[in-house]
Amino acid sequence: MSKRQREKSLQTKRELMKSAVRLFGEKGFVATTVQEIAYRAGYAKGNFYRYWRSKDDIFLDIMENRLKEYREKRKEGLEKAKDVSEVMSVIVDFLETILDDKDWSRVFLEFTIYSFGKEEVKKKLNNSNYRLSTDLFAEILQPFYQDTESAKKLGALITALFEGFLIQKALNSKVIDKGDLREAILILSRHFLK
Repeated sequence: MSKRQREKSLQTKRELMKSAVRLFGEKGFVATTVQEIAYRAGYAKGNFYRYWRSKDDIFLDIMENRLKEYREKRKEGLEKAKDVSEVMSVIVDFLETILDDKDWSRVFLEFTIYSFGKEEVKKKLNNSNYRLSTDLFAEILQPFYQDTESAKKLGALITALFEGFLIQKALNSKVIDKGDLREAILILSRHFLK
């Protein structure tokens, strides 16, 4: 494949992904079809299948790219952090960035629930490229915790709080807000320092 063909192929893939992001935000994951993604991008449905086997696969690619962007923004803060409270503050800022992307956090939650009945998708979704993970938290917190299991457990609990907050937000519950989430995560992290 020539350089020009590769560039055209990458452009097509980017346009299909951009179309999918817009449609997922407008209609949700489940209601969006592969046909709509291709049509909105200006391509035939067959072009979609040159890059992905299914709508699940394009969603996972989009999610991985989104998380890379978020993690790049978080990276500098983590490098400057001097203690666990500063690290936790950077982590909460990272989670709030995801929450502020309203369409994306809603679609992420929808896809997570959708994956429950699909073992292959669920297995992929547990990979740290696609979501928050206990291993990722353990890696970030390792310099501050002697016990790797405690860091993993803290990561799992933070993830549970975050995803629970997404559910509350999706249900339009006004009982808790981002400030409450931040406070709960910071209290939890102090508990694990004992």
